[in-house]
Amino acid sequence: MSRITRAFANRKAFIPFITGGDPDIETTEKLLFAMVEAGADLIEIGIPFSDPVAEGIVIQEADERALKGGCTTDKLFDMVIRIRQKTDVPLLFMTYLNPIFTYGKEKFLSQCAECGINGIIVPDMPFEEKDELADVCGLHGIDLISLIAPTSEERITMIAKEAKGFIYCVSSLGVTGVRSEIRTDIGKMVQKVREVTDVPCAIGFGISTPEQAGSMAKLADGAIVGSAIVKLVAKFGKDSVEPVSEYVRSMKKGIEDALK
Repeated sequence: MSRITRAFANRKAFIPFITGGDPDIETTEKLLFAMVEAGADLIEIGIPFSDPVAEGIVIQEADERALKGGCTTDKLFDMVIRIRQKTDVPLLFMTYLNPIFTYGKEKFLSQCAECGINGIIVPDMPFEEKDELADVCGLHGIDLISLIAPTSEERITMIAKEAKGFIYCVSSLGVTGVRSEIRTDIGKMVQKVREVTDVPCAIGFGISTPEQAGSMAKLADGAIVGSAIVKLVAKFGKDSVEPVSEYVRSMKKGIEDALK
C-alpha cells in the first residue's frame, strides 16, 4: 500500500493545491507546513508552466507570477527535501508532459522519488498514452494518478482498473476554477469506479466551500481544492499563510461535520 493510499485509510481526505513558487519559494514552504498543521491529508504542488491547458485564469496567473519570480523545478525539488524532514504527509506534483520531457522523464521521476514526492498528476496526458510514464513511475515508486472526467463514460471502467494511489474525479467540464454549484452526477461516476476497484476516489474542480467539500466527501473518499486557495495567495501574497491555514481548517471541518 502506497503512502497516498494509506492517507485515505479510515478517513475522508482533504487535498489542497497550491502553485509552487507563488508568490515565492519561501512562502510556498510556509504554506505547505501550515496546511499540514491545519489538517491537510495530502497536498498537491503545481509546477508552474507557461501553457497550463487544464487551468482557469486563477492558476494561470499564479503560474505566471511564480515563473516571473524565478521558480524552477529544481528549486521545488530542494523545497520538498526540506519539507520531508518535518512531515510525512503525502505530496504530489501537478504538472504537464512538456516540463517532464524537457527535464527528462527518468531524471524527473528519479528526483521525485529522492526528494519525497509520492505521486504525480499530468492532466494533459491521455489514458491511452500513460505508458509514456507509467513504467518509470512504477520503477521509482511514484503513483501516476488517473483522471476521470464527466465525459469519460464507457472509459471510466477501463481507467479505474489500472488506477494507482487515488482516482482524480473531475467534477465539471472545462478548466479549473471556483463554481457556485456542481451539477455532475458524482455519485454515478464513483459507483462505476467502485464496480471495478477499491482505489479511493477524490473529487476536484470547482469545490470552494466547506459545504461543497462535505457533500463531495459523502459521495467519494475525498475533496480537492485548488483555485480557492490560489485566490487567497494572490490576494495576500507573502501574508497568505494565516488566511490559507484558516481556510484549510474550515474545509477539513466541513468534511468532518458532513460525516457526523
